[in-house]
Amino acid sequence: MASSFLRVSLLFISLYTADGFRSYGLDRCVFNSSDLKDIEYIYSQYYNMEEIARFSSSLGKYVGYTEYGLYCADYWNKDPSELAQRRAQKETYCKHNIDIWYPHALTKSAEPYVRLSSTEPSGGKHSAMLVCSVYDFYPKQIRVKWTRDGQEVTSDVTSTDELADGDWYYQIHSHLEYTPRSGEKISCMVEHASLKAPLITDWDPSMPESEKNKIAIGASGLILGLVLSLAGFIYYKRKARGRILVPSS
Repeated sequence: MASSFLRVSLLFISLYTADGFRSYGLDRCVFNSSDLKDIEYIYSQYYNMEEIARFSSSLGKYVGYTEYGLYCADYWNKDPSELAQRRAQKETYCKHNIDIWYPHALTKSAEPYVRLSSTEPSGGKHSAMLVCSVYDFYPKQIRVKWTRDGQEVTSDVTSTDELADGDWYYQIHSHLEYTPRSGEKISCMVEHASLKAPLITDWDPSMPESEKNKIAIGASGLILGLVLSLAGFIYYKRKARGRILVPSS
């Protein structure tokens, strides 16, 4: 809500006050749990889109960043009622809202799903490359690693950062460049808060499912064509036997 207020304020400035003056405040809550000791309340005072002073519950007082902000911070710090009001916001504003956010959103998680594929390596010393693509997981923190015959592979591995999908979900892609060996077992292992145990996906070097489907469709078409041809031939032979030949005069 606070960030939305900031965006609206900036929009208002750009539309209506080309040469005017605007002052506004912004409340923020920084936290990593719902415990009061893990919460920091921050109030920033802005003047013409520049932060001039800030109150932090960690310091318990205002700090100025500009000449005017230093004057304001000194004035507010001398006001016991102003400081008491700001210090109370850590519990009355932050703790109150965080207790609502945590059970309804922040503790939720979504299990990832994994897709393994192969691609041609762009140069390098190996002849093959596998891609482990992990989709639709939340929260953002995740670990993706490769194993070869049960042993973790640490060399020739590159990964993207966690990529936001824009809908609270994330995706990540890990690449393994390698030289295939007969009888080996290569797996992609994913560790995430939503999983009770690591999610392990083994690479199947056989023909991809899409190629199998193409062959199956082609074979079905061929068989259907042969059946129709045979049925047409039988129909023609039967019609030929029932035909009466009339001698020419």
